[in-house]
Amino acid sequence: MPSETTTLSQFSEGLAAAVERAAASTVVVNARRRFPASGLAWSADGVILTSDHVIERDEVEVYLPDGSKHAAAIVGRDPGSDIAVLKIPASGLTPAVRAPQGSAKVGNLALAVGRPSNEGPMASLGVIGAVGGPWRTFRGAEVEGYLRSDVTFYPGFSGGPLADVEGRVLGMNSSRLGRGSDLTLPVVALERIAADLLKGGKVRRAYLGISSQVAKLPAALQALAGGRETGLLIVSVEAGSPADTAGMLIGDILVEFGGAPMTDTDSLQGQLGPARIGQETPAAVVRGGGLTNLTVNVGERS
Repeated sequence: MPSETTTLSQFSEGLAAAVERAAASTVVVNARRRFPASGLAWSADGVILTSDHVIERDEVEVYLPDGSKHAAAIVGRDPGSDIAVLKIPASGLTPAVRAPQGSAKVGNLALAVGRPSNEGPMASLGVIGAVGGPWRTFRGAEVEGYLRSDVTFYPGFSGGPLADVEGRVLGMNSSRLGRGSDLTLPVVALERIAADLLKGGKVRRAYLGISSQVAKLPAALQALAGGRETGLLIVSVEAGSPADTAGMLIGDILVEFGGAPMTDTDSLQGQLGPARIGQETPAAVVRGGGLTNLTVNVGERS
């Protein structure tokens, strides 16, 4: 049987190999006044993913693992998900090896890899503590999921990968989206958002123009709302917005939108996908003790 020393050595060498594999697709992104950040080579023909918040100027430089420097064009940015796509005039990059969807599990070891300078990659080791499902970022973007771990994100690690012990990329690290705690966007979210940014330079999001909060319906009004106990109380309506044009008023209680019941803010956001943009959409509000039907031409958030 192998000795404990041999087993630990093999484990250590395995981690080093995983870092080396992930680092082969991790680049330096220099686009801010302070220290650079990291990025992920997404395709062999020069597509780079990084965190949107590290792009502070139009002149962006990318340093590849071989030390070569390239001027990068900003293809698209999505502040809502903290993702930006860059393009450099280079080929033969080593694209990130993406871990299979669902392979990240609570308790798995994970490696945060960054390349904040040309001195070489950096890494930290930890454990995945949470694997979350779809959620809404504080900037209003719907994202397919998130990973939380206790790995250390050193300065400049944003935009770099969280990798498994085989060096496959589980997601991209961000020090901004967690609002005080580090967070990783999973590959499934990166793939969708990167595809949108490559196609049109932005992620299209539907726009209604209201602020709302959950409100309990009085018993006498619950029948108007199909027996539901809650709706969305409209507390503000932006002038000239789709909601304003449709006739929504402050004090209305939105109980149905697009044929779906509106019981909380997530139910409304679930109906405001990109396919809804430009669509005439039915809505129902409780107003003055009665039910009022409206039609909203859903807009696009600029």
